[in-house]
Amino acid sequence: MLCAGCFWVAMSPLIDPSYACTRRCLKPSIGDMKTILCFGDSNTWGFDPVATSSSPYPMRHAPDVRWTGVLASELGQEYRVIEEGQNGRTTLHEDPIMGHRNGRVYLPPCLESHKPIDLVVLMLGTNDLKTMFNLPAGEIAAGVGILAKLILQSESGPKAAAPKLLIVCPPVVLDTPHLPDLAEKFVNAAPKSKRFPSYYQAVAALLGCAFLNAQDHVSTSPLDGLHLEAPEHAKLGKAMAVVVKRALT
Repeated sequence: MLCAGCFWVAMSPLIDPSYACTRRCLKPSIGDMKTILCFGDSNTWGFDPVATSSSPYPMRHAPDVRWTGVLASELGQEYRVIEEGQNGRTTLHEDPIMGHRNGRVYLPPCLESHKPIDLVVLMLGTNDLKTMFNLPAGEIAAGVGILAKLILQSESGPKAAAPKLLIVCPPVVLDTPHLPDLAEKFVNAAPKSKRFPSYYQAVAALLGCAFLNAQDHVSTSPLDGLHLEAPEHAKLGKAMAVVVKRALT
């Protein structure tokens, strides 16, 4: 039930919205909101390359700085954005060092947990570039395609249908000669990542889902060649918002 202030704000666009109460009576109910699940790796988790460069452990951007937070802000109160990012997550490969990073294993229970989901934003593939996996760009995109099919064949959308899907091509990886240990883990990753867009777009076209090439909008930090600094998160979140709105209309 609306209070008197919110009632008159809702009834007339001529009334100053400041008359509405602080209880946010006009906020949509959960049932009326569109749910967006963002499934990705450390760039979805919000890994901060600047803060981490002087820290013994990974540091994270603040919630409103991360692209998922920017996306939520751009979309407004009618949308609910869920972050499901994990450092080191791959599409469908087991990392024997880090463990529990296989996206294909975690995705089905993740979908089940958050349903009903209107749209899944899928951005993975950077960690598949690791030397230990020795994968060409095309096979990494094929791994994304397998995850995409799991989503599109699921019953995790509204009314037990499949959710809509937005496939996002990850940013270009940079060479890091100043970090020799990291460079050894990502041998030839930079040129492979530059070949991602055509493969990812082909997967999206084949499956009939939305596509965004993050490489057109953001660049990774020269500090580690992998992660996004705060201004890039802002750019990506705003670019995502445009495509998400289009995909859900």
